[in-house]
Order: sequence, then C-alpha cells, then structure tokens
Amino acid sequence: MVFKRLLGSLGVGGPTVDTVLDPGPVLPGGPLTGQVHLQGGKADFEIEQITLELVARVEDERGDEEREGVVLFDRFTVGGGFRLAEGEHRSLPFTAHLPWETPVTELYGQPLGIILGVRTGLEVAGAKDKGDLDQLTVNPLPVQEAILEALGQLGFGFRSADLELGHVGGTGQRLPFYQEIELSPAPQYAHAINELEVTFLANAGGMDVVLEADKRGGLFTSGEDALTLFTVGYEGVEHRDWNTEVDAWIQQLVERRAAYGSYGSYGHGGHDGHGYGHTDLHHDGHHDGGRRSGPSTAAIVGGVAAGVAVGVVGGMVAAEVVDEIGDAFEDEEDED
Repeated sequence: MVFKRLLGSLGVGGPTVDTVLDPGPVLPGGPLTGQVHLQGGKADFEIEQITLELVARVEDERGDEEREGVVLFDRFTVGGGFRLAEGEHRSLPFTAHLPWETPVTELYGQPLGIILGVRTGLEVAGAKDKGDLDQLTVNPLPVQEAILEALGQLGFGFRSADLELGHVGGTGQRLPFYQEIELSPAPQYAHAINELEVTFLANAGGMDVVLEADKRGGLFTSGEDALTLFTVGYEGVEHRDWNTEVDAWIQQLVERRAAYGSYGSYGHGGHDGHGYGHTDLHHDGHHDGGRRSGPSTAAIVGGVAAGVAVGVVGGMVAAEVVDEIGDAFEDEEDED
C-alpha cells in the first residue's frame, strides 16, 4: 500500500512524494528496489534531499514497564539537488542494500509478527517531511530457512518472534536490536528445556546462530538459561545434513549447560570439521540481566502468533524521539 502525504510544513500547494517498492519480498543483505514518485506543487521547489529510512515497530522490555515505539535503523539518500517545476511529475528509480541483520518478517508466506517499514523523507528548501510509509516484507536467507526447517523436522514448534533491544555479547552484532524466534521444545528435549530461542546475526561472510535454552527447573533447582553460538557459511547450503548438524547443536547446548551449571566465558569459538564453531555468550542490556529472551517448519508457522518488533537506532535515538516515531507509525496505519 502506498501512502500519500502532503508536505505539511509547506502547506497546501506543496509537492507530494510516493514510494513504490518493487513487488515481492527482499532478503537480508539484499537489494531493495523501487521508484520514488514526485508530484510538483503550485510553484517551483528546490528538492534538496530524498531519503529512505528503515523503521521497525518496537517494544522495549527493559525495566519494570514495557514501552512501544518505532525505531529508525538505517537510512539511504536516493536523490536530491534539483528543481521540481510547478505541476511536474518525476520518477526516480533506486537501489539500496539492506543491512545483513535485517529481521525476517515472513516464513513460507506466513507472517511472523515482525513489522518493518520503509519511510520516504523529502527535504525542500530547508523544510522536512517524513513522507509516506510502506511495509517491508523480508524472507529468510537460504541458510536461515534450512536451519529453521531442520528444527521443525526435529520436532520443535513455532511460538512467536520479536525483536529485543540490546546486544548479544561476544558477537559482531551491528544493529542495536536482535531478533528472537521462540520455539517449543522437541519431545526428546522437553525434559531439559522449556523453550528454545534462535537468533540469526548475519554478515557478508557468514552467519552466527545464537541458541538459547530456557532450562527447566527441578524440585531443588531453579530454571536457568544457556546460550551458545555456532558460525555457518553461505556456500553449499543444499548439500549439508542440517537435521544432524542442528540436532548436534541442541545436544551441545543442553550438555554444556548441564556440565558447567553457569555461563562460561565468551569469546571466539574454534571451528570444527562440520564448518561451524561454538561460543558461550551473554546478553548486554537485557531487562532481566541473564537471558535474552517432527513436523516441518512450513507446518509449524501455520499457527504463528502475533509478535512485535523491538529496537533503537544505533543507540542515538532518545526515548522521546522513539515515542514520536511510534505515534507517526500509528497515524500512517490509521490512514490506511
């Protein structure tokens, strides 16, 4: 859906801007393409800058109260420096590359509850407008899909997905939030864990897979969480036995937690002959200080529960700005 908005700062008669994204989902790290359509107003205007902003609907769970808002997590300049004549229509094609850590919003055509948007900004003679807002659909990378499919084949079930404000310590995470995909345990692991949480931290050279097990507590023991990381590459995804590899990851996660009984040191894990390494991790800035909170995956996502997005812009967006962006996002949805 394309939202049209008049430049309120210029009043009636100012230029309008629409952005039309090319159809179909995009991939993390992949190109985002489309066209920005400008319609001239009742006078000539100097178009100083046209920007695209990636925003996510957020829920900050730190502290005692949860807060909602929308956060900017990347920005691209796609045009500017020209005069738009009175009544002139001009279209500007663009190509921008998404961050590798862009969250996945859809799996096998089923939404995961993550809401991302592309907002168009227009700067005219010193006056700025937030422009229109279009929803962004992001599919998983082939390796992400393979891992999720393997988890589904092993018997794990989808519960929810969200974005968490904070940083996974011991990783090269670049965005100020990370995505968690929460799964119910497979029957063979139900005695050991309540829930498995999966986080993908992709980059140009490969991807870190962070697994967190919410462990069951016994009569005389409290439930605790365990985190570990495995690094995978993008080549030869279709030739690997992911069911066996992922099952080995889960076994290591459960066994290491049982053996050590507490979080180990975190750093860089060594690689083994299977093409992945592992690392013990911790979370920075999470609300509770410790955790970060069979059938195929295609069947699992049939029962996807609604989720929410969480994030902040590179640590630079103040709380009051987040609230302001959140109000604007809700206003755009109301217009639709």
